[in-house]
Amino acid sequence: MHISPLTSVVTSIFGAVAVLIWRIREGQTPVTLKKILIPPAGMATGFSMFIVPVFRIPWLWALAAFLVGAILLAWPLLRTSRLHREGEVIMMKRSSAFLAVIIVLAAVRFAARSYFNRIMSIEQTGGLFFILAFGMILRWRLNMYFQYRALTAPPQALDQPAA
Repeated sequence: MHISPLTSVVTSIFGAVAVLIWRIREGQTPVTLKKILIPPAGMATGFSMFIVPVFRIPWLWALAAFLVGAILLAWPLLRTSRLHREGEVIMMKRSSAFLAVIIVLAAVRFAARSYFNRIMSIEQTGGLFFILAFGMILRWRLNMYFQYRALTAPPQALDQPAA
């Protein structure tokens, strides 16, 4: 089955717009541990695609994709989003650059995908970019988890000197 370039572009734009809308709406509700941990846990089920041989890629490529996602592509997300306490709830505070970062990441992904589609199958490209996205999301969500734990930890009692 061949996917036309126009279909690919339209699908990519639709996906990017859907992510932007989701991120905007997500930022208006309190953050919970569930909201932090469920996305990467749910996404991890996607690794089952590699059961099918056509999706498999060399281990070194998979490791490189994971590291690029976790180190390079997660960095802008980490720099443009922070958790903070508002009364009794934890909220996500995003810089004004956050949406621009999402758009640039989508554009980079689209441009890189067109290159990789020339040197490997569409299925392998999909698997490679899934691993890249998983690395990015995992690092970002782990950072959010540690921020959340720090904001919800009970205050530490100061040691009182013996009188």
